[in-house]
Amino acid sequence: MDYAGKVAWITGASSGIGAALAQELAARGAHVVLSGRDEARLAEVAATCGETLILAFDVRDDAALAEATAKAIAWKGHVDLAFANAGISQRSRALKTSMQVYRDIIEVDLLAQIAFTQGLIGHMAERGSGALGFISSIAGKVGVPMRTAYSAAKFGLAGYADALRAELSINGVSVHTIYPGSVATNVSRNALNADGTQRGRSDKAIDEGIPADVAARQMLDGIANGEREIIVAEGMELAMGEARRTPEALFDQVAGMVAKGYMDKLEQQ
Repeated sequence: MDYAGKVAWITGASSGIGAALAQELAARGAHVVLSGRDEARLAEVAATCGETLILAFDVRDDAALAEATAKAIAWKGHVDLAFANAGISQRSRALKTSMQVYRDIIEVDLLAQIAFTQGLIGHMAERGSGALGFISSIAGKVGVPMRTAYSAAKFGLAGYADALRAELSINGVSVHTIYPGSVATNVSRNALNADGTQRGRSDKAIDEGIPADVAARQMLDGIANGEREIIVAEGMELAMGEARRTPEALFDQVAGMVAKGYMDKLEQQ
């Protein structure tokens, strides 16, 4: 894929992986749509990205999302790429974690990203082109202690992406699930404690993780190369991700079911 001239929309674009993706896409000639809750921080990212469109809203607000989707499509007449990236992590034992933490993380990391995608897939399918990038996590491949809610949401996001990939394989839309390990961002500092308060401090592993700009380049290179699963990690985290990598033949098998009319047959039963 050549990103030049493409329109790319990123949620969670005010910092971390989202901001790095925006900057790398802009460097490769893309037009970038930036979304997040903090308009001032989005403006700071936009200042480094050339021509951009800022759409500030809360991903949990369905009405705001619908309005933003219409604006994103209208900006250049289409959206070519979309990155479901917004998310909140967690650092708490399951035995101590309130159910509200589970609800909050699953709402943002899973349901809101599904809603974001659902608003675009009709547009992409009608055009017969497009690419969707889902930012899961190594914790979405392997359940990681102190992250039960986060792992649940990220596993769920990967499952949605895998099923969607098969469905859209007949519409010219590619789906890419990205599994970062430790990337040097504020993800741990912004993570939720057992009672839902913000952690406020980082982890050594995160601080010493892959620089966000390096991670973004690997993600975009993977999409350009047509990789359906993109693991961006090092050391033990890379080994964990590779151990759970989905065989390409299995992806092909499920897409083949769709090509042979599986969905049409099921609807007629």
